[in-house]
Amino acid sequence: MQIQHFRHATIVIELEGRKILVDPMLSHKDALDTVPNAANTRRNPLIDFPLNDMELATLLSTMDAVIVTHLHRDHWDVAAQQLVPKHLPLFCQPEDIATLTAQGFSQLIPVNTTTTWEGIRISRTGGQHGTGEIGKLMAPVSGFVLEAGAERIYIAGDTIWCDEVKAALDQYQPTHTVVNAGAAQFLTGDPITMTASDVLQVLQHPSNTRVIAVHMEAINHCYLTKEGLKTALGDGFGERLQIP
Repeated sequence: MQIQHFRHATIVIELEGRKILVDPMLSHKDALDTVPNAANTRRNPLIDFPLNDMELATLLSTMDAVIVTHLHRDHWDVAAQQLVPKHLPLFCQPEDIATLTAQGFSQLIPVNTTTTWEGIRISRTGGQHGTGEIGKLMAPVSGFVLEAGAERIYIAGDTIWCDEVKAALDQYQPTHTVVNAGAAQFLTGDPITMTASDVLQVLQHPSNTRVIAVHMEAINHCYLTKEGLKTALGDGFGERLQIP
C-alpha cells in the first residue's frame, strides 16, 4: 500500500494496483471565500496545491476511483467537480447521490455499509463533525475503511474523537488510520475536527494503528498547526505517528 498526501485531506491511496483519490480540494491558493464565523478572514486554500495544472491533469488521468467522504467544499470543491473525470467510480455517502449526479458524475457507488471493488473491501463508518447543534448542522459525514489482504486503512473523515471512531478502530483494527486534525473551530462551539487530545486518543487505542495526521494549515478555521501537534504529542510514538 502506498499513501501520498497532497494538501489538507486530499490523499491518493494505491492498493491492489489501483489508485484511489480521496477528498480532492484542487483549487488554487486564495480561490475560495473565507470560512465565516472564524477568528480570521483569510481566503482559502491558505497554501497552493503542490502540483501545477499540467501535473495535476496527469495525476487525475491515472486515477482508478474516487472517495468523497462528504461534500463540504474543503473536501470536494468546485475545482474538483470540474477536473475529476466524470466517468470514474466515485464512492460516497448515500445522502450525496443527488448532488453528485447533478454535477455530472456517472458511476456513483453509494456505500451503505460495505461493498467490494477490484478486490478491495470498502466499508463506511460514522463520525461526529462537532458537538451539539453545530455537530448536527455539519452532518452527515462519514469515514471509509479500505481492506485488501493484510492492509487495512481507515480514513476517519471529518470527525472528533467519539464512539463511532472508537467502534471503527475496534471493528476493523486498521493497520493505518488517517485522521483529520487541525482542530477546526468556529467562534462559537467546540472544535469540529480532531484536536491534539483527539489524535492522542487514537494513538492510545489498543488497535495500535499507525496514525497519519492531515487537515492542517490549509483552511482558515483550522488553528492546530503541524508543529503544534508535534509539540503536544511529543516523540514517544516514533513511526506510529506521521505528520506529512
